Amino acid sequence: METRLKSAIWINALIRRCDLAAIPVAVLARGDDDAGAILLKFSCRDTGCLVLSQARGRDGELFWMKAMGSAAVAEAEANAYIERQRQRDPDLWVVEIEHASAETVIDARIA
Repeated sequence: METRLKSAIWINALIRRCDLAAIPVAVLARGDDDAGAILLKFSCRDTGCLVLSQARGRDGELFWMKAMGSAAVAEAEANAYIERQRQRDPDLWVVEIEHASAETVIDARIA
């Protein structure tokens, strides 16, 4: 069995990475510290929001899926999607990052 990084530790590292790059970040919903799933909401006033959902490939590789399609959506749509996911999974982490480019702070593949 593969040892995986706890969700709370991964979130803390993400926050630190954003802080070092002077990118505003906020935890909107705190999930399970050990194994909570993670949603990332990238907000850009000009282009809308992109929501990424953490996933694992067949080989266990961590990657991020564009949860609402490839195009940016309005903030209200993103918030409604996140709320539906939180109702389904109360252990879900939600982190909002005020930046247009997910690749700036995410080093895993984005699909």
